[in-house]
Amino acid sequence: MPESREWTFKGHAGELTARTWPRAGARFTALLCHGYGEHIGRYEHVADALVRRGAVVHGVDHVGHGRSAGERVLITDFETVISDFHELATRVRDPKLPTVLVGHSMGGMIAARYAQRYGHELAALVLSGPVLGRWDAAAGLLAPAEIPDTPIDPDTLSRDPAVGKAYADDPLVWHGRFQRATLEAIVACLDRIRADGPLGALPTLWVHGEDDRLVPIDGTREGIDSLRGVVFEEKTYPDARHEIFNETNKDEVLSDVTTFITRAIGA
Repeated sequence: MPESREWTFKGHAGELTARTWPRAGARFTALLCHGYGEHIGRYEHVADALVRRGAVVHGVDHVGHGRSAGERVLITDFETVISDFHELATRVRDPKLPTVLVGHSMGGMIAARYAQRYGHELAALVLSGPVLGRWDAAAGLLAPAEIPDTPIDPDTLSRDPAVGKAYADDPLVWHGRFQRATLEAIVACLDRIRADGPLGALPTLWVHGEDDRLVPIDGTREGIDSLRGVVFEEKTYPDARHEIFNETNKDEVLSDVTTFITRAIGA
């Protein structure tokens, strides 16, 4: 596994902690966009798979996540988070290399909106278990006067119990309740993505676990149908839960993703 290095840059609300996985003679640049409550350090093995296929890889802890500044898991407007992510992309861009973007869960939502804003800078997009379309959990959490204290259940992440344990034991993962403002910002971002529509000719792959109880596949499909461009592929995995990059069949998933990327940048 390549040795990664941490570095920082200024985001809209303070210092953000980024991570780079180098690759000598890289053929493309890969940007990783993590999900709600977690951090980019959980993607070491994903970065390794990409580096092995020829990528130099970069990611950042979003504001209020991981080692980055900000009140924990508080995001009031995802447009600013997307601007932060574009700052990352601008800082690491190599004009000689194509850029691909891989986003998971909330990071998939961010990646989809990023592609609507900056798709002309991308050669391919991968959405893993993305929060798109109809996410009923947000409405359910927002309904009461006080947000219920129901953090993410580690058992919903993977059939591998070691994944849930590592998640529960990770001090950089948020284990508390959702912030109301963050949930409202997610809903607003989903509405904005729906309104702005398809991704045109940007090669896009959607991958999702069929037993995803955290971001159910049927709700996401509604969003995918409004986002789908002219170069689009999808792959779903029976019995797989939310974190398909950490599932018992993760090697299959990562192979599907890297094969798609290689084909897309080759085209």
